[in-house]
Amino acid sequence: MDPKDIKKEYTNGEVTIVWQSGKCIHSGNCVRNNPDVFKPKEQPWITPNNSTTEKIIETVNKCPSGALSFYMNSK
Repeated sequence: MDPKDIKKEYTNGEVTIVWQSGKCIHSGNCVRNNPDVFKPKEQPWITPNNSTTEKIIETVNKCPSGALSFYMNSK
């Protein structure tokens, strides 16, 4: 596996955000649409507890490269 192709998951308990670094084109849509969750200068850079699940899904769906995806956690 290419070290640049990292896949990480971040969850708020309800929804899990999946980030694939190899697909990311750094459009910045995630940061502009939901700066409370997506903070590229911080570690971890995705903090899903800072937003609603609905807003997270809306933001992830605006990712043009497909680097961000999500799945709902089973209850």
